[in-house]
This record gives sequence, structure tokens and C-alpha cells, in this order.
Amino acid sequence: MYRKVLLIIGACLLFSFIHNTISAQKKSLAQKVDSVLRLMTLEEKIGQLNQYNDDQSATGPVTLDNDKIGQIKRGQVGSLLNCVGVARTRNWQKVAMQSRLKIPLLFGQDVIHGYKTTFPIPLGEAASWDLEAIQQSARVAATEASASGLHWTFAPMVDIARDPRWGRVMEGAGEDPYLGSLIATARVKGFQGNHLGDLNSVMACVKHFAAYGAAIGGRDYNSVDMSDRLLWEVYLPPFKAALDAGAATFMNSFNDLNGVPATGNSYLQRTILKGKWGFKGFVVSDWGSIGEMINHGNVKDGYEAAQSAITAGCDMDMESRNYKNNLAKLVVDKKINIALINDAVKRILLKKFELGLFDDPFSYSNEAREKAVLNNPEHAKIARSVAAKSIVLLKNDNNVLPLSKNINTIAFIGPLVKSLKQNKGFWDVEVPGVDSDYIVSQWQGLKNKVGANTNLLYAKGCEIEGTNKSGFAEAIAVAKQADVVILSIGERRDMTGEAKSRSNISIPGVQEDLLKALLATGKPVVVLINSGRPLVFNYTADHATAILYTWWLGSEAGNAIADVLFGDVNPSAKLPMSFPVSVGQIPIYYSHFNTGRPALNDANRIYNSSYNDLSIFPKYEFGYGKSYTSFEYSKLQLSMKKIKQTDTIEVSVTITNSGKYDGDEVVQLYLRDRVGSIVRPIKELKDFKKIFLKAGESKTIQFRIDKQKLSFYNQQLKWVAEPGDFDLMIGSSSRDIRVKDSFELVN
Repeated sequence: MYRKVLLIIGACLLFSFIHNTISAQKKSLAQKVDSVLRLMTLEEKIGQLNQYNDDQSATGPVTLDNDKIGQIKRGQVGSLLNCVGVARTRNWQKVAMQSRLKIPLLFGQDVIHGYKTTFPIPLGEAASWDLEAIQQSARVAATEASASGLHWTFAPMVDIARDPRWGRVMEGAGEDPYLGSLIATARVKGFQGNHLGDLNSVMACVKHFAAYGAAIGGRDYNSVDMSDRLLWEVYLPPFKAALDAGAATFMNSFNDLNGVPATGNSYLQRTILKGKWGFKGFVVSDWGSIGEMINHGNVKDGYEAAQSAITAGCDMDMESRNYKNNLAKLVVDKKINIALINDAVKRILLKKFELGLFDDPFSYSNEAREKAVLNNPEHAKIARSVAAKSIVLLKNDNNVLPLSKNINTIAFIGPLVKSLKQNKGFWDVEVPGVDSDYIVSQWQGLKNKVGANTNLLYAKGCEIEGTNKSGFAEAIAVAKQADVVILSIGERRDMTGEAKSRSNISIPGVQEDLLKALLATGKPVVVLINSGRPLVFNYTADHATAILYTWWLGSEAGNAIADVLFGDVNPSAKLPMSFPVSVGQIPIYYSHFNTGRPALNDANRIYNSSYNDLSIFPKYEFGYGKSYTSFEYSKLQLSMKKIKQTDTIEVSVTITNSGKYDGDEVVQLYLRDRVGSIVRPIKELKDFKKIFLKAGESKTIQFRIDKQKLSFYNQQLKWVAEPGDFDLMIGSSSRDIRVKDSFELVN
């Protein structure tokens, strides 16, 4: 008994010591920030809120400066973006060290899906439904970026997107807030690692706050109009998840939300982010968005724009110069309180201290580390694995896939077969001194894979765009010699991304006509579709023998595609967005309401919520993706059928690999609240597990359902779980429900 008491006392003392040490460290950091702030002039404070683009490249409209070096020397700039590489960041930091207070610069960059080693575009990675893989890819990106002098990435983008016309769907995780929240968490943890200030971590920047993905008409930068309930229930959860994961910074969005530009939106930045959520990091504007409030018609000029943004809680001005040109006068004119500027400066200085930049401004600028990290062969292996996990098998008639490595002749046709850089997709990083020869083309990937006795033939066939069919004859002749044809088609890499909205999201040019010509040879045709968004490709979907949706897979694209084509990797990816039959269905998503006149199928069109000329269903639904094997679901069991608010249901289901290949299955759990004070969706993803099963193997997996999974925002924006009946559905996609049951929540 005496020993137990001593152990308890010892544990308490240890806890107290650790708690006091942590508190002392935090207090010490805050004191350091205050000590610097006290030394700063108003001009120097405003300088910390000012971010300039470097002269290397631009990701927005360029503002020219004849005296950028002089401004940095005078302490008028706090951060640079688009400045990469140890040599260049070191040189700029040397300039900052010539300023009066020697406050170090922050270097930021859009490291969206990899730095030198490029991973699948984020939407493609989301299709893996593999949170560990997604976190690992962000970890590699952070390791490479930080070794090249960067402190900060403008990622992850966590905007929920339900309109594939919007080009920026490629940067996010798709249409679902539950999946999007988990991926946001994984990417923040991957970027930031164990601790800010570790030399293999970068600050995450969660964007775009908020609701940018709901831009009207899928038109980039356009307005957003939605209810508060929709905002809180669908569009905000991934942001909150990223904040809870420790995200260091946020970026506001270009759009107005219900008539108020996000950059000057106090409700978003002060009330929600810094108020209810208690965010301690800093908020940066998007490129020029403070000045763009003038175009919105919300403010008269740059003076009012700066006043609106700083009052609303935007701490750093990216590239608009409105803080630099107007904040001092706003203070003198008593239009804003100096406390607003002080708060913003303290938030930025705190991050510079946490990164260790005041201790060593050049700690991220080590040329030997940069060279070693950028040439780490393990990074390519990880990229190859993540890319293979992101490929979605949409169709596989007659089990034409996987291909035999001893097949006699393969015709590899299409405008993307031998391309290198196209595989990187949009938002790749141009790394100084690095050319494209490390990228594995799709052609090279197949060459690496096939046996010595396989004859690999090539024809381009056509370009990505245009009407020229002069290459068809050669492609047909090549196809006729082959046992199987592989056709690689899709978009250009820069047809999806920022400012890349498209009203027509069909496969461009004559590429589907090329498919028709190849199918006429009678040969089986496997189609690879390269894209950054869901496309409309009904002819291909209906007639191709097999289809792999390969997104833009990054620098290991060729090897990853070959791994899947030949069965070294069994595809397991599932779509994170619904693929429409036609743009006329957009926006289309699985978790819609039932309406008062629900259309249960395409047969009951009259006086129901349907189209007279179009299916109500997508071509491929959220969560869809095939495998080379098959899975059976059975033995669904619920631990109880009636629960109270404090109870938890244990759900078990048995999954059997009933095919002949080993493989992964993403087991998806959906719930439906049958009756609510607010109309509830027909189903909502509430959990999933990705499991590996050998051929013939069975596993019983468990899920837990508690009050949190049953709750929603009511009319008063209160997070509640209302008593009533719930449907539980488990399946292989949002439409392919294999087993179901129900339960009741009681008071």
C-alpha cells in the first residue's frame, strides 16, 4: 500500500513538472514575441503582414517592384512565396538579416502534391481511401520542401467540391465532408510532422476558408450562396478537422459568401475561426484577394479594403500591397486600432519562433541536406505505391485485366503514352536544377514490366485536342498486330487546376473517335483516362473493354500504371466524387435529400424529381471502384437495436474474398436518419475500413456508432442527435449496399 502511495505521488509530481515545463516554454515563447514587438516601429509591424512573390515564377497576377531588396532591408516584407531552393532562399534571408531588427523571412510555396517527387493530384490520392498513404506522401513532400529552404506550404486544400466543372476539384478530396475531414487531418499531420521547427517539417496552410468549392456554376472565383446550416454541416468540417490536427495557418478564399467576400468576412475569420474554434495561428489572404474586394463591390478602394480585411481577421496580405499602402494611415486616421495590427504581427512572429528562425535564420538552407533529400530513392518507391493505390478500376469486361507479362504483343496507343511532364498534373513544383528525366513515362513503365518475349508497339494516334485524324491509320495498323490494345487518353495536365473551369468536361478532341476506330479492329481495348477531374465519357464507358481512371499520378506514373495493368497491384481505389452522365446533372452527389416526390429510379419520371431526358443517377457513384477479385458481405450484427444518447452500438460484418486474387476492399458504412427536424440526406458516409484479404480469406470487422455519428446541425445551428429510427447500410460503394439493418435512438 505504501509503495502504491509513493508511486501515485511520484506520478503526480512528474505530471506537474511536465505541465509546468510546457507552460514555462509557452510563456517564454510569448515573452520573446512581445519583446520583439516592443522594438518594432509601425512600419516594421506592417512589414510583417506583407507577403511578396519572388521573381522566379508567379501563381497569380504579378505586381512589379523596383525596390524589393530595399523594402526587405527596411523590414517592410515578412514573407516571400514562389522562392525555392537553398541557394535562393539563403540569399533572400541574407537580405532580411540586413534589416534593423533582423526578423527572418518566411518562405512559402504551393507544395500541393509533392515537391521534386510528385505524387498523384490530391483528388487522385483521395481515391485511395488510404489515410496512412496520404499522410506519408505529405511527409515526403514536407521533407523535400523543407530541405530546399521552404518553411510553409499552401496546402492542404480541403474545400468540399460537388461540381467537376470547377477546375480546382483536383486539389481537394472530393464531395464528402467525412472523408474530406479525415484526409485533411492526414495531410496536416504529414506536412507538419511531429513538431514545427523540425527540419523535415513545413507549416500547413488550410485553404480556402471558406466554401470556395461551392462556386456558382463551377466558375472559379465566383460567388457562393448557401445557408448557415449547409456551411456548418458540409463545408466547414474539414477545416475544423485540420485545425484540430494542429494546422499552423489558414488561407481565406476568393469567393464572397452570401454577399461578403471571405477576405473581409468577420463571421468566418473572427467569429468562427479565431473565436469559436480558438485558432492561434495566422490567416493569409489568397493572391491579391484583399484588393479584389474592390471588384466585388464590397469596398470603395484599397484604403477600405485594408480596413475591412484586418478588421475581419486576415493577418497577412499576399501580393495586393493594400496593407503596405494603407494600414499606417488607417491607424493615424483612427479607423482601426493598433491592437489589430499587433495581434496579427504576434501570430506571425510566434510561428517564426516556433520554426526556430530567430535562433538560426538559415537552418532550412543546407545545400548538403538538399542534395541528399532530393535524391533519396525511397521517395520514388513511396510515390509508386501511392500512385498505384490511387488508380480506379471502372470496368473490366471478360476479366481482360490483369494482363499476362508473357503476352505476345501489346499496342500502346495515344497522345499521353510517351509524355513525361504531363504525368505530374497541375500544381507541380519547378525545382531549380531538376529536369524531367526522373519522371517515368507510361511507355517506360510498361517496358520496365513486360517480359523479354513481349513485343511492345506504339502509335500516337492523335493529339489531346484538335480534329486531326491523320494518325488514325497508323494506330489501327499497329492495333491489328496486337493481342491487346492499351489506349492512353484524357486531358492536358493544365486543363484542370486554378482558373481551369470548363463548361464541357468531355474527353477533348477526337480521342474517343480514336477509341471507336480501335474497337472496330475487334481487339480488346484497355483505356487509361488521365485527368484532374471527373470527366464525361459515356461512349468509352459503354464500349471499352476495360477502363482505369489514372488521374495524374505523378513522377512514378508509368511504373504504377504497369503495376496495376499486370496485377502486381490489385486496384482498390474508390471514387471520392460522383461522375456525371452529363453536365446537365451537375451538381450531383450521393448524399442528397429525398424530396417530396422522390424519383426512385429512371422509370418513374412523371411528376417526380427527375429529368425527362436524362438519368437521375451518376455514371459512376461516390465510393465506386472495382477489383480483380470479388468480395462478399455477410453476418451483419448490431450489439443493440435501441440505444440512448450515451450508448455506443458495436457493429460487425464479415467480408470474404471470394475471388482468385489477393486484394484490398474499402468497406463503407452509411447511415440515414429517417425523420428529422431538418430534412436529412438519403445516406451519409460515417465510417469506412480498408482491409486486405487473401483469396478465399474472411475477416470480421467492427464499427462503432455513437451520438457523434448520429448528430447534425438543427435550425438553431445546435449539434444534436434527435430520437428516431436510423437505417444502417454497409457496402462497396454508396449505391452498392450489400447488407443493411436499422436501429432506434431513444431519449
